[in-house]
Amino acid sequence: MAGAPSFGERAAYGPNDVCYRHPSVHSFALCQRCGRTICGECQVVSAVGVLCPDCVRQMQPSGSTRAKRSTKVLGRRIAALDTPVTYAIMALCVVVYLAQLATHYFGNDEVTRALWYAPLYSVPPSMLPAGLDFEPWRMVTSMFTHSTGFVFHILFNMYALWLFGRNLEGMLGKWRFAALYLLSGLGGSLVVMLWSYADPNALMTPTVGASGAIFGVLGATLVAARAARVNVTSLLVLVAINFGIGLIPGANVSWQAHLGGLIVGAGTMWALLQLRRSSPAKRTLALSGIAGVLVLASFAFFFALPV
Repeated sequence: MAGAPSFGERAAYGPNDVCYRHPSVHSFALCQRCGRTICGECQVVSAVGVLCPDCVRQMQPSGSTRAKRSTKVLGRRIAALDTPVTYAIMALCVVVYLAQLATHYFGNDEVTRALWYAPLYSVPPSMLPAGLDFEPWRMVTSMFTHSTGFVFHILFNMYALWLFGRNLEGMLGKWRFAALYLLSGLGGSLVVMLWSYADPNALMTPTVGASGAIFGVLGATLVAARAARVNVTSLLVLVAINFGIGLIPGANVSWQAHLGGLIVGAGTMWALLQLRRSSPAKRTLALSGIAGVLVLASFAFFFALPV
């Protein structure tokens, strides 16, 4: 080309050979996307060459898109675990516990009060005292809460779940294990409710803790181990000691929830073992039947109040 510099000569900058962001800085580099001149400070190296900061910004996904992608990735990683339900329950309990601690620090215990269960919440709406609502779902939410005044409460529960829950989930599968955990927790809350027939003062006594569901996991493990002819003496001693602690006067532990969870967990595992050679539909039907019985029993106050 006529007038072009020969090899070894310095090319003179033209009037347009300046960075679009720094007009006083000369450059020959162009953005590979928009073609604007960019200096060394503004150049962003990419697989297709250098880009300007504006083009890089336009190519990046929005904050909501990045959040959705992160959520999908996290979900896939959890699903890829061998025992995703066990870890999901543990994570949920820890998150709820941290929220409980946060509100406890400010002195109102708002999260704990919103999730705990007392039999009074199962009283028919027309018979509830003023200021209280009919909230039977607390029978479920309470199985993910723990005492903020005793850190070993959540530590023991999470350790027991990690120790025995993973094996049980591997044996039953994630959905049946999730059902067993929820049914056990519901059974614990149910016995707490029914105990108010023996002690009407228990109507207004709130309970927290995944202990009922954890005892269900322990009970199911006992039944499964016995069916496999495994020595369960050490596990039986562990269950007996922890159940016995709840019977100590002043221990402030709901042995009723422990008993209910233990019975329902063991019973559910026994039913699944009896149907282990049956079709998945029959096992699902059995779990649905157990759930139906527990839900029906939880409306006992609609027929007779414990007063």
